[in-house]
Amino acid sequence: MRLEYQLLIALGLDMLLGDPPRFPHPVRCIGRFALALETPLRRAIGQARIAGLVAALLVIIVTTSLAWGAIKGAGFFHPWAGEALTVIMLYWSLAARDLAAHAMEVQAALGKGDLFLARQQVAKIVGRDTAKMDESAIARATVESVAENTVDGIVAPLFFAVVAGPAGAMFYKAVSTLDSTFGYKNKRYLDFGWASARIDDLANYLPARLTAPLMALAALPYGRLRRAWRTCRRDGRLHASPNSGLTEATMAGALGIQLGGPVSRGGRRREMPLLGAPAALPAARHIPQACALMLITTFLAVAALVTARWGIMQVIK
Repeated sequence: MRLEYQLLIALGLDMLLGDPPRFPHPVRCIGRFALALETPLRRAIGQARIAGLVAALLVIIVTTSLAWGAIKGAGFFHPWAGEALTVIMLYWSLAARDLAAHAMEVQAALGKGDLFLARQQVAKIVGRDTAKMDESAIARATVESVAENTVDGIVAPLFFAVVAGPAGAMFYKAVSTLDSTFGYKNKRYLDFGWASARIDDLANYLPARLTAPLMALAALPYGRLRRAWRTCRRDGRLHASPNSGLTEATMAGALGIQLGGPVSRGGRRREMPLLGAPAALPAARHIPQACALMLITTFLAVAALVTARWGIMQVIK
């Protein structure tokens, strides 16, 4: 079966099933493996940056090698087993349904006027302090998470899958998991997580620059394509991240709101750049709109990447 068809089946499975909560997802295994390496490598290597680099390389190499070896082994046992495992790995790498579901759980809590529950729900998808958030701050955090994770959870794994198959998708999931495990600018991980954060920035460089124009195009049905793209070009590079600022600014323009501003992590307040229309604050109603833009962007990305791969394969033949 061609990879293009395998990708479409995997996306269909993600849209239909999401991530089964009781199924052992490989991302959790990757995270546990990374954490298991941290203490022994810190002890064995005196310099935290070098220890973190070694940890990152080990996690990436082991994950990618196991994915490649598992598919080859399954294919050797029976061709259909290899096909099935390929589809499963591609399905594991995508998170469109879960991203939308988590965001809509926040929106549902806000719709009931239950700020306490909304803060609990948003804490599941953002790495910031949520205890004192009001409705606008909760909506803003949720929309920003949807914008950022459109790259991390959908377009980037699709991109690496098209480039290098399921092993490429799992390579990316290892990179992304390392960043979410070690990529924090706090005392513990500022040096140890430096390599994980930089590798993640490099891996997301092209996917983010593919996602931003596709997200702007996704705003076309709302009549906001030009505003989304203009906001991306004006504000996208103000963000500290070389990648997430592009999609957050595009999302802000597409929704006609302002994202960014103060963020509290670990009790420390940090000012983030303002993206989008001044004084147009996010609200609960913007969360389903953000999810809709994410889903349209997903389908546009699949269409673009699958078509590009098909065209390249035709030229090669």
